[in-house]
Amino acid sequence: MANVVLVCNMNTILKMKDYYSKYLTDKVPPGSVFAAKTPGCAITAYKSGKVLFQGNDCEKEAGRWGGAASESGPAKKAAGNGKSTATSANAGAGLPAGFREWSVIGSDEVGTGDFFGPITVVAAYVRKKDIPLLKELGVRDSKDLNDEKIIEIAKVIKDVVPFSLMTLKNEKYNQVQAAGMTQGKMKALLHNQAILKVLEKISPEKPDAILIDQFVQAGTYYQHLKGQKAIARENVYFSTKAEGIHLAVAAASILARYAFIQYIDKLSEAAGFRVPKGAGAQVDEAAAKLILKKGQAVLPSFVKMHFANTEKAVALVNKKRK
Repeated sequence: MANVVLVCNMNTILKMKDYYSKYLTDKVPPGSVFAAKTPGCAITAYKSGKVLFQGNDCEKEAGRWGGAASESGPAKKAAGNGKSTATSANAGAGLPAGFREWSVIGSDEVGTGDFFGPITVVAAYVRKKDIPLLKELGVRDSKDLNDEKIIEIAKVIKDVVPFSLMTLKNEKYNQVQAAGMTQGKMKALLHNQAILKVLEKISPEKPDAILIDQFVQAGTYYQHLKGQKAIARENVYFSTKAEGIHLAVAAASILARYAFIQYIDKLSEAAGFRVPKGAGAQVDEAAAKLILKKGQAVLPSFVKMHFANTEKAVALVNKKRK
């Protein structure tokens, strides 16, 4: 979805609010003055003076108020940073100076420690010019946000930043895991695929760098990808806690968790009751309830079978049946 960002004074923003009065919506993001939705454009004005126009008519609506200060779409090809080798970093150590302000593709995953639900991996491209807007929208590490806030932010940024979502559903996860594939290899394959898809989406533009939220050392990551036809290698960096280093990873984290939440909602609907996240005692009880309701054969489409929670759930079922 196309978008335009204007920087306006509060006088103009109040005039906008009056102009779009019949299109005002009740749900407004934090730090905003108003939100409106016309048939062809969504408008959100922030106290900082930034006004975001999204939709087919974004340029037309922004034009009413002085034109476009920043537009989405093909940008000039990034100059890059001259590096071509992968670098392993520890919480940002070893990253080039000014990295936080670069145009970066970031990738992150969600669901690896959850008994119920898939693994979701997202790669997202955040251009330097979009960093202030993402900060305005409240983008930060998804672990610091509740589900309601994740959904609220994700619904906006999914139309602002180019991204790719890879979902490894439970059935496929259990198949490849039973065949001997480690979770680390699964994640490496998913990250690489997501990054390649984003690179394809933004081509011929190139990011200044790619930052992967580190789950293995760089050497192990590339070993996992051995034999793949295409591997993203140019200007790739790895860092733990990468969500706090660049907003591209934070955005990817939010979009990945949003997708995971949506999938958990689908599983809950299929189960007939609310499916919990995590891998604690509550998921043992939920899995036992699922077995009693639908039979043990349905488990592979809901859970990661190799987790210890499977045995615990079966034990609870046997106990209840006695």
